[in-house]
Amino acid sequence: MTGDITRDDIIRAYQAIRHHVRRTPVIQLDLPGPVTLKLEHLQCAGSFKARGAFTNLLLRDVPSAGVAAASGGNHGLAVAYAARELGVPARIFVPTVSSPAKIERIRELADLVITGDRYADALEAAQRWIAASGAMSVHAYDQRETILGQATLAQELGEQADPLDTVLVPVGGGGLIAGVAAYFKGAVRVIGVEPVDAPTLTHARAAGKPVDAPAGSIAVDALAPRRVGDLVFPITQAYVHDILLVDDNAIRDAQLTLWRTARIAAEPAASVGVAALLSGAYRPAPGERVAAIITGANLPPSQLEATYRTSSEQRSRLIDVIINYPGREDEPDGPVDKPNHYSHGK
Repeated sequence: MTGDITRDDIIRAYQAIRHHVRRTPVIQLDLPGPVTLKLEHLQCAGSFKARGAFTNLLLRDVPSAGVAAASGGNHGLAVAYAARELGVPARIFVPTVSSPAKIERIRELADLVITGDRYADALEAAQRWIAASGAMSVHAYDQRETILGQATLAQELGEQADPLDTVLVPVGGGGLIAGVAAYFKGAVRVIGVEPVDAPTLTHARAAGKPVDAPAGSIAVDALAPRRVGDLVFPITQAYVHDILLVDDNAIRDAQLTLWRTARIAAEPAASVGVAALLSGAYRPAPGERVAAIITGANLPPSQLEATYRTSSEQRSRLIDVIINYPGREDEPDGPVDKPNHYSHGK
């Protein structure tokens, strides 16, 4: 599998989707120690998942029955968004643990089915519908085009923050880390970060193959599938340096730090890389050039208020930024690539 995804493939995918997704900016925080953040929570539909969604819909032959996807939330929202933008019918299956904010937004964009207690249940329901309807499956992580789309994030990051030594990547089913690893192919140290209560890739590496893992944590709606993907796993074996675990307290601390330091309202899953740095799960060497990916910001208003204690005016402004942030390749007023600098605790 590792030889199937090349940089040329990733560049072609980027050319296909570049006018449909945003080139998200990078900033630099002192946590302490300089860390570059790739602000993918500003992506269309509020997460990096838009990249894989558009890549699937643009590079594959979509049948008249449209597309179907199972998701903990962000992938379903991204597929629903991409399908609406491209005029394609879509049906999205999510479990009951999905965020109400994500469910509400998906319902506005596509047909929605809520079923089962976890992602695997929604996936089984989606597969039944695909077999009956002839719709095209858009898998959240275990699909070549999904991995290619997520790899375009690494292409941008490499251009924006070169040179890098290490990038910290949140891990759920593994599509993002597989894409990042396939792009860098050992030139940059790629380290995955998982919640302690959802150690999918940790268990797979210990077993030498994808295996079932627990599905807990406050990041359950984004980082807790049953197991990593079969296509994903060999890429991670070849090019992922290590996997780290962080607990829910560390994730909450990272969310608060991101908000207090740079007014970044990141969902729990998006904060695990920063959690690894703040908790000491990862300790950069002196002078090491580190990046962390902030993957999504699809938080319900109630969680925004509970986590950050924002006023209603601040909360409205945050949501407006998440939805309307500019930066597509065809938008002349998109963000500059040079990192801005913020300091933790100052």
